[in-house]
Amino acid sequence: MDRTSMEVVEFAGWPRCVRLSNGQVELVVTTDVGPRILRFGFVGGQNFFHVFHDTEGLTGGDTWHSFGGHRLWHAPEAFPRTYEPDNVPAEYSWDGSTLTLRSVEHGNHLEKEISVTLSPSAPQVSLTHRITNRGQWPLELAVWALSVMAQRGEAIYPQEPYVPHPDCLTPARPLVLWHFTDMSDPRWTWGRKYIRLRQDPTASTKAKAGLLNTAGWAAYVLGGEVFVKRCGFEAAGTYADMGCNNETYTDPDFLELETLSPLTKLEPGASVEHDEQWLLARRDCGPTDEDVDQAILPLLDLLTGA
Repeated sequence: MDRTSMEVVEFAGWPRCVRLSNGQVELVVTTDVGPRILRFGFVGGQNFFHVFHDTEGLTGGDTWHSFGGHRLWHAPEAFPRTYEPDNVPAEYSWDGSTLTLRSVEHGNHLEKEISVTLSPSAPQVSLTHRITNRGQWPLELAVWALSVMAQRGEAIYPQEPYVPHPDCLTPARPLVLWHFTDMSDPRWTWGRKYIRLRQDPTASTKAKAGLLNTAGWAAYVLGGEVFVKRCGFEAAGTYADMGCNNETYTDPDFLELETLSPLTKLEPGASVEHDEQWLLARRDCGPTDEDVDQAILPLLDLLTGA
């Protein structure tokens, strides 16, 4: 229909949600808590995001809840700073093309904002994540955008191009493992061109890894469809968690695709932004590197300049 429509709907127990659609894909964003994007998928199709049923419709209280969906955090992760609850309503505005959601972490004096622009004619979304320091002292942080993905899919991250020894003697990039990550876990596939992590509801353990992803994209394959997430890489930037601009986490309930901006010393009143572009496509992807090359790499050209 070559335009983006907006309406207020009930979703997952929250009465004041905003639905954006261009006739091909749709997003649902709650304003009762957050900011959170609770749904992204083809119209009438599967939701690529996991939403926790036991917290549907929940508001208020002093306990942090994941809720699911796509959220905005700040890195590096630390307790209790990172886990300040976002259980109160988020302000929102709509200018006819962009939906902007805003809330304040009063304990950290940080204002969080997500601006969402759905293409009027393609299954693509552009997002700007913005954090503003409303406190009286400078803070060092990275903008951290986390998408909580639905069960039974598989995440795909690109490796640096393979170069044989001794043609190149310098390291390619950091690969960072958390203490609870077992590299022999069968959910991982450590390929020559790609790293893959499968979400398995029958698993009993958790896993997390981070990497410096200069290619700037990641994908999630689910039920014959592909979600592609693209973000920038700044060669001069210093990244959190031993140098990660991408991280991924999984447990029996969900899998996260995470992107991070470089660390920034944020002075009082200053803001820092981090952009992502999303794309959906109806196609499957087999288990080999060649399958990824054929199914996903052509989609990256569609996001160039999105």
